[in-house]
Amino acid sequence: MKKTLLASTVFAMTVAFTSFAAAQDAEIRIATEGAYPPFNFTDTDGSLKGFDVDIANALCEEMKAKCAIVAQDWDGIIPGLMANKYDAIIASMSITEERKQQIDFTNKYYTTPLAVIAPKDGDVKGVSVEELKDKVVGAQASTTQANYATDVYEKAGIEVKLYPTQEEAAADLQNGRIDALISDKFVVVDWLNGDGKDCCAMVGDVPGTETEAGIGIRKGEEELKERFNTAIDAIVANGTYGKIVAKYFPFDIY
Repeated sequence: MKKTLLASTVFAMTVAFTSFAAAQDAEIRIATEGAYPPFNFTDTDGSLKGFDVDIANALCEEMKAKCAIVAQDWDGIIPGLMANKYDAIIASMSITEERKQQIDFTNKYYTTPLAVIAPKDGDVKGVSVEELKDKVVGAQASTTQANYATDVYEKAGIEVKLYPTQEEAAADLQNGRIDALISDKFVVVDWLNGDGKDCCAMVGDVPGTETEAGIGIRKGEEELKERFNTAIDAIVANGTYGKIVAKYFPFDIY
């Protein structure tokens, strides 16, 4: 009996170790949107670029993991994770209670507020309900900015228009189809320094909207979560994170 118990214990430990090793060696599939510059975008050669992509690569290098990064439309990015199309989402996804009902998150890898931008020659001068009365406000659908726009502006009688991508929303602002755009501040700062510099300007930050972006993973994937958390801490501590931030922003976003 003792030999049987010992053999069973050794077998169980061997299986557990093998499973752990296999999990460590397995390719980690990571999804990003590819349409949210400067955080993630598709370059002219079809490759994925941006802050999120650089962070993903740095984390994989720190974990000594083989990774594959794929593009996924924003509306389907959480369903794709839950359907096992990939193992993690690194796509500037804000950690919200609503999303945590479906998936889990790592610790943050950056923090951002929302902001409103508008045409320079327009009459939008603030971010409050009173200052946006009778205006049309745009936002990317299925985002924290869309939630704020519908929960605050739309409920106050302001017309809200939602778009599949940030780029489409910005194009409509530039072409005069909407009066203002609410967005992640760091995304619109980048746009205002590029394509939007002649047409539009920052109106202001939206008070009380600072959120943390984390890596989305399936519920129950505690080992993968801890690997990512350890790697996030490591790249922040060793300076890799700061070097990546400096490529895209003249200020700290952690």
